[in-house]
Amino acid sequence: MMTKFTPQNARELAFVSLERVRKTKAYSNLQVDETLRRHDLSPADRRLVTTIVYGTLQHQLTLEYWLKSLIPGKRLDPWVETLLLTALYQYNYLDRVPDWAVTDETIKIAKRRGNPGIRKFVTGVLHSALRQGTPELSMIKPIAKRLSIEASVPQWLVEKFIEENGEQTTKKILQAINEPAHVSIRVNTKKSNLKAVKQQLLDDGIETTESQVATNALVVTSGNIVNSPLLRDGVITIQDESAMLAVESMDLHPQFKVLDACAAPGGKTVQIAEQLSPAQNGQVVALDIHQHKVRLIERNAQRMGVESVVKPLALDARKINDEFADEEFDRILVDAPCSGIGLLRRKPEIRYTKTAHDSQQLHQIQLAILNAVAPKVKKGGIIIFSTCTILTEENEHTVQEFLQAHPAFTLERTVTKRALKDDRDSATLTILPSDYGSDGFFISCLKRNL
Repeated sequence: MMTKFTPQNARELAFVSLERVRKTKAYSNLQVDETLRRHDLSPADRRLVTTIVYGTLQHQLTLEYWLKSLIPGKRLDPWVETLLLTALYQYNYLDRVPDWAVTDETIKIAKRRGNPGIRKFVTGVLHSALRQGTPELSMIKPIAKRLSIEASVPQWLVEKFIEENGEQTTKKILQAINEPAHVSIRVNTKKSNLKAVKQQLLDDGIETTESQVATNALVVTSGNIVNSPLLRDGVITIQDESAMLAVESMDLHPQFKVLDACAAPGGKTVQIAEQLSPAQNGQVVALDIHQHKVRLIERNAQRMGVESVVKPLALDARKINDEFADEEFDRILVDAPCSGIGLLRRKPEIRYTKTAHDSQQLHQIQLAILNAVAPKVKKGGIIIFSTCTILTEENEHTVQEFLQAHPAFTLERTVTKRALKDDRDSATLTILPSDYGSDGFFISCLKRNL
């Protein structure tokens, strides 16, 4: 019988948060945000909660391999396994946390959450872990299995990376996705400019460097941007550098009518809107299938001061024919539903929940959206198809299948203002997590000729 358990400190909060993520497949960032919002913690304890949750998730397969070596063949209650994984993570990855403190706190949690037998078992496993250390991984074969356990990425995904990118590039990708994610911001050119924002942030104790990936973008090197008045007032917005490139490649003009077909929460919508003029009847129609997400787009547009050119609408992009005439838009952005494999650095749990079958299903959804919106772009207009994954099934294969079915369209070369990867052979642009330290992203440019 499990006793009622109310977390009392940072390690217990981290354990409970991680248990919910693993049990209910909750998004780690949302779960951590909720935990931090509901509990009054010191800055140090907030960092500890965040580090333990994200770190244990990020290294989960490695930690599970180590744990199995300590208790060969033994099945554990899921909560006991989660607790032991958090301890192994702290022992092996947190240099500043003394082992005795980890041991003491973990045993206390086991005692309060379970029973004397579980406390005794957990104590024994922890002592064995400290005595034996971690098992050697270098002799594991085949190479995909070793890389899978070393980087804590499922073997099917490692095999897919090797197939599509080669072994050496795969190693770079795996290393990159286990490094801390950068926080990057985009400057709202309707309200300020890069130089002024950089100085104002510096005055507020936030240091930045100019992005090497996107224009009007800064990468935060120190300080907490979340509490910046510039963010609250819509002078800046948090957005990954790679994600900014889709809109940057659209070649927008102030008078254009643009469709953002999969818009929520509206980061790219407002980026489009900043380049449109209400005086010249410029407009971006922003679709999402869910009404509550449409409200997110509205709030984002209001914060950024571009609501006059943003028209949010609750609509499945696959049903666009119900609302709009053919050839109504100058540009269409399809930032399509995808597996999110390019975001592994930010959302570590994605790696354990996605399957190859998911990619096949998403490929079909992407095609359905592209097929639906294709007649809505004007002759001479462009559809930008982008994703935050780096898997060919959801990227090049979707583009190729669309082009085969739509001879009126041609694939144009994706162009960015910083001429990224300009020596590549392909017309499409794939940004790997290992290229610039930004998220993995894919962008293609489909031009309607007839």
